[in-house]
Amino acid sequence: MKKSVVQARRSKAEERSHKTLWIVAIVIVIGLAGSVAVYKRPGNVQGMASPATEVSADASERVAPNSAPTTQPKMAVETATNVVAFGPTIPNTVSPPIPVPKDMVRIPGGEFSMGAQNPPDMDDVGMKATLDSRPVHRVYVDGFFMDKTDVTNAEFEKFVKATSYVTVAERKPRAEDYPGAPPENLRAGSVVFAPPDHPVPLNDYFQWWTYVPGANWRHPLGPKSSIAGKGDYPVVHIAYEDAQAYAKWAGKRLPTEAEWEFAARGGLVGKPYVWGDEFRPNGKWMANTHEGHFPDKDTGEDGYNGIAPVAQFPPNGYGLYDMAGNVWQWTSDWYRPDYYQQLKASGVARNPQGPDSSYDPSEPGHPKKVHRGGSFLCTDQYCSRYIVGTRGKGEADTGTNHLGFRCVMDLPGKEIALK
Repeated sequence: MKKSVVQARRSKAEERSHKTLWIVAIVIVIGLAGSVAVYKRPGNVQGMASPATEVSADASERVAPNSAPTTQPKMAVETATNVVAFGPTIPNTVSPPIPVPKDMVRIPGGEFSMGAQNPPDMDDVGMKATLDSRPVHRVYVDGFFMDKTDVTNAEFEKFVKATSYVTVAERKPRAEDYPGAPPENLRAGSVVFAPPDHPVPLNDYFQWWTYVPGANWRHPLGPKSSIAGKGDYPVVHIAYEDAQAYAKWAGKRLPTEAEWEFAARGGLVGKPYVWGDEFRPNGKWMANTHEGHFPDKDTGEDGYNGIAPVAQFPPNGYGLYDMAGNVWQWTSDWYRPDYYQQLKASGVARNPQGPDSSYDPSEPGHPKKVHRGGSFLCTDQYCSRYIVGTRGKGEADTGTNHLGFRCVMDLPGKEIALK
């Protein structure tokens, strides 16, 4: 986060001025559905590319220390005409009698095919969501425990009360990080989805995202909003270091991308959704996504207009809730679009921890972590990243009101359930 604070405006004049403290910042690259957007605080917002184009960071900005060389990787990508081959999932069968921690489930681990299936309707939006999730490759992960749900407001509040922790979104930006910025613009805040009241072109994400001073986990829509009575909602506006701090306090950690996907699949092989083949089996809503016209109208047909409490939809085969939709979830892996190609070349990857550094072609100088699962903004009009295996990305210092996390825990004594 080394850019200026942004307040996205709708006029073209204001868009052209986004290289100033408020306007530079939110370079929002919404994942093919708007739900993938992850935002630099208090500056650039970055997620997966929009269907039309990816927005590059300002060339004058500093290169972050963990960024990789700016040479764009060459990717051997399976296309819509290819058959995406998924091998069988081979779960570990040995299960030592270890008690499962409260509010967690035991994930057996094992070998599986990792990557994105072709979208059932093969539409352009869905196909673009799979581009950095190919080639499908074989991975083995050890067994572990995983939270049944995303971390909730109530759980995060316990952590804050116990530690007096202050999240990134609650910290005032430092003047030395924003040379020349007017002092009145150095205000703590975060990025909030603010839908317009009319249809807008989908190539202009400034129409539905805005930087809101005072927005944070306690005030998810801005200083006048509250989480009172919403203890069972997922905590949002959480930057990567906030999630790490909570996990450490809880005696847990964040999942790797491979662990997250193994768990999300729930034992199913090569299915497009964590629950199976159909988006709405027998007409039933299975996840909190965006219905209606994106981004201006969410009809709430799934029962929720915007974010929902946790565990309102059926769990997957392992008993995990909300592994698709509602809020995005942090993983511990750095993001590279060519990482799966590297893993494919190595045979069966055992407990992959992600690449050593990040590279995003749309912003080569800004390292990002992988997000998984999609959010309440996912829609087949603009994003389809509720398809299991698809990936999101976002800068570690940035949270939004559609990004949360859940934790995992190693088996006691590093004891692994082997095949």
